Amino acid sequence: MDFMLEEEMIDLLTFCLQNPASPDLAAKKSRITEIGHELYSDGGADALENMFFALKNRITEEIGIDPSPLKSLWNGLTPEWNY
Repeated sequence: MDFMLEEEMIDLLTFCLQNPASPDLAAKKSRITEIGHELYSDGGADALENMFFALKNRITEEIGIDPSPLKSLWNGLTPEWNY
């Protein structure tokens, strides 16, 4: 399941980064938050941290844009996950 979520997250984050004015942006960001909830339910804060580390490296390498600003969509999911 993590692999499928990772691929979906890459697609969602890449879309958000490359299409900041899209009318679909709110729905994409909402799905990013939903996935964060799923990850946290399955593996806690470590799962979130590990997933974002992998996503950041891959997206930054593939499109040259750092997805870190979108990490805030996961704020509040755990007490220690607030950037």
